[in-house]
Amino acid sequence: MSKNWPKPIIIALGEKNENVLINSTEAASWAMIEDWPVEDGPELDKALLIFADVVRGKRTDEEARAAFLQAVKEAGITIVQQ
Repeated sequence: MSKNWPKPIIIALGEKNENVLINSTEAASWAMIEDWPVEDGPELDKALLIFADVVRGKRTDEEARAAFLQAVKEAGITIVQQ
């Protein structure tokens, strides 16, 4: 689906706030689908649309990474490393 991001992001996710390494658009997408603490939000929706565009070759992984960070902030998820 996508290549690894040059700079991974580590977030505290899930019920136990375990550190999760997000190093690609694919990993970000799975985190949002499987473990995201909120179901709605404009930044979440925007990120998922950008992820789909990455798959189609219309957007870059860098754009996906930036959108993911915005969605993380919107959801109130702790960023351990960015």
